[in-house]
Amino acid sequence: MIHGFTGSPVSITPWAKYLNQQGFTVSAPLLPGHGSTWQQMNKTTWQDWYAEVERSYLELKQKCDRVFIAGFSMGASLALRLCQIHGNEIEGLIVLNPSIHDRRWFMKVIPILKYLVPSVAKGATDIAAPNPPIHSYDRTPLKALDSLRKLWANVERDLYLIDLPIMVAYSTNDHAVDPENSMTVIDNVFSVDIREVVFEHSFHNVPLDFDAEQLNIESKIFIEDVLSGAVKRGSDFNESDLVNAEFESIVSGLSLDQSSPNTYLDELDGIEQAEGFTPPNPGRINLDQTQRAATAGFVGSGVYLLLYWLTDFEIYGVWPAVLGFLSSIATIIWRTARKEDDYEDGASL
Repeated sequence: MIHGFTGSPVSITPWAKYLNQQGFTVSAPLLPGHGSTWQQMNKTTWQDWYAEVERSYLELKQKCDRVFIAGFSMGASLALRLCQIHGNEIEGLIVLNPSIHDRRWFMKVIPILKYLVPSVAKGATDIAAPNPPIHSYDRTPLKALDSLRKLWANVERDLYLIDLPIMVAYSTNDHAVDPENSMTVIDNVFSVDIREVVFEHSFHNVPLDFDAEQLNIESKIFIEDVLSGAVKRGSDFNESDLVNAEFESIVSGLSLDQSSPNTYLDELDGIEQAEGFTPPNPGRINLDQTQRAATAGFVGSGVYLLLYWLTDFEIYGVWPAVLGFLSSIATIIWRTARKEDDYEDGASL
């Protein structure tokens, strides 16, 4: 059982203890960089976290003949990666509010921002139940977060390698990980049996929230169904058969008849060459002194606002930067507008 990003086994302890009380041997490792300080975590990468997961799995494999993998949030991403590599040896997989991507715009600046700001403050822990235990850092280390993005890319790319029984459990009111992540898993794995479990009363960290009992019971039922043979992996999938079918489908749509000197495709090529659109070749953009100053103000104000919103960085407050940002945009538009670009109503552009 694998905990999440910046967290610790405390976040999944009730879940792990329940399964242990049902007679299952449970291993819940502390991942490198976790359970200490966010500064220490910034010195680790997703390869370090995965290495510990794989080591714990191999150790458990020596004690138990049949092994299941369960992961929460980032731990689910690591669990998916483990099953992509060792899937033939694993009985089943449980992923809880899995994180395998984050489409928000600011994630794209993390590769640059990590060199300027080591960490950013986190909001309140995403648990609906009152008085949750401390189980994670209060700041997000950005170098570690950037490494997590690389793990996501590998896991999402190789989801098709998952063909074992899987239980995908997620909260409809998760404020930390978009439930769309769970839909991505469901839509892209090759598992024959996908058990979907939905939590309506909990936020992100279900093992410490209102739906903990439902999570425990559903996990136990899923494991017992796999062990009893009621649920099986997608062993009927034959990759070579799929490739052959695709090849035959392509060949069946082709014609080898060369009796006609000009085919329909040849005619299309002729039309495209005769009526094809030739794109313009714009010249190099030359900025005057005012435009260069406005561009510098635009970039500087943008960076200041980004740091202001994501960190505690503040010098002059937010409004001078906002005004500078807007005035830079206005200046750039004014200086780059050309008087000859006067389009009348109904003109053809």
